Amino acid sequence: MPDSSLLPLDAKGLRFEAGGKRLIDGLDLHLEAGPRTVILGPNGAGKSLLLRLLHGLLDPSGGSVCWAGRTLDREGQRRQGMLLQRPVLLRRSASANLKYALRARGVPRSEVAERAALWLRRAGLNAVAKRPARVLSGGEQQRLALARVLSLEPEVLLLDEPTASLDPASARAIETLVRIADRAGTKIILVTHDLAQARRLAEEVVFLYRGRVVEQSPADAFFGQPRSEQARAYIEGRLDL
Repeated sequence: MPDSSLLPLDAKGLRFEAGGKRLIDGLDLHLEAGPRTVILGPNGAGKSLLLRLLHGLLDPSGGSVCWAGRTLDREGQRRQGMLLQRPVLLRRSASANLKYALRARGVPRSEVAERAALWLRRAGLNAVAKRPARVLSGGEQQRLALARVLSLEPEVLLLDEPTASLDPASARAIETLVRIADRAGTKIILVTHDLAQARRLAEEVVFLYRGRVVEQSPADAFFGQPRSEQARAYIEGRLDL
């Protein structure tokens, strides 16, 4: 079972600039182990950028990101999992995608087949296990990519719009996998534009606006009585950047 040794997370004065624009602007964020955290905000608020900065895929222009008081190193990054909107899959079968990732992570050979089969079953992909990943539907590919990440038992799972453009059945299957990971002790940090999904999954909401955290609160409080005008406007569908 994953533990919380990477947490808490502290981002302080985080900045990211590109093309002469400051896209993350002095952002402060503190996350603890436990609650499923959903990051919300309008287009351009910096949600996807924030995930990449937290995972070490981008270097900040200023400020710091610390996991349990330490800068994220290669080993810490390996103990996280991240699912992008358009995941890269190998030109192999669905089953071979999982087995390759497990072997690359150093999972004992005796455990690889069993763990791959477990996550194919949890993802509802048993029937397509031997098919090339490239011929699967978009929803199946996304489930496979998430199953591959979860088979590595990450301590922290970062998800960037994991159900964007998926049909309702595939979106529900992704949400089921997220809940399975949560019950196993994995810290969930999820970006979504789907307010209905956020209401289903969030236990804590972080609301971004113009590259800063404007509000962070338990999900019930955020949706029931948001403290900021920007959050109220976003929930009501009338927020402009």
